[in-house]
Amino acid sequence: MLSGHAKKCLMEWEPIDDRIITARINAKIQKVTIIQCFAPTNNAQPFEKEEFYNKLQAVVDNAPNRDILIIIGDLNAKVGRNDASIERIIGKEGLGDTNENGEDLVDLCALNDLSIGGTLFPHKRVHKATWISPAGVTENQIDHILTSQRWRTSLQDMRVKRGATIGSDHHLVVASLKIKLTARKPFISTRSTDEIERP
Repeated sequence: MLSGHAKKCLMEWEPIDDRIITARINAKIQKVTIIQCFAPTNNAQPFEKEEFYNKLQAVVDNAPNRDILIIIGDLNAKVGRNDASIERIIGKEGLGDTNENGEDLVDLCALNDLSIGGTLFPHKRVHKATWISPAGVTENQIDHILTSQRWRTSLQDMRVKRGATIGSDHHLVVASLKIKLTARKPFISTRSTDEIERP
């Protein structure tokens, strides 16, 4: 879903499979590639998780190098808090402990020079936990927004918004990005009408 202005800036979009979809948006300084994904759970079979990350990496590799890269979605990954060895990837504001999926996500970020947005901004726990168990006992931060290290300052804030009636045990995750979008210019043919109509 896009606003009217953002719709004019949409260059292309492509559904990769039932877990990954991409969109490319025209911006004033750099174009933006957005990858939306839904990762297998931490209890999924290893081959399923490996297949997902291999496919996601292939999609990242196909994105133009100069684009601002943003990966968003339910990554089913707990990444925890900052570790001195990976401070460029994870900030000090992460929630919980790292799980196996979290390690895979950190590896993806390290390979592609990405930061995990939800770990960068100080908020109350209620604005960090993106998923709550049916019993209401367990809360985890497993939905993420990843951004290119180079464009990390474009990400102004990220927090969870509770209360939306969306029929899910996940909460909305909202990020504020400072990017000026530019509407695409309509294509105008330089050929004359006679040239177009002539067989």
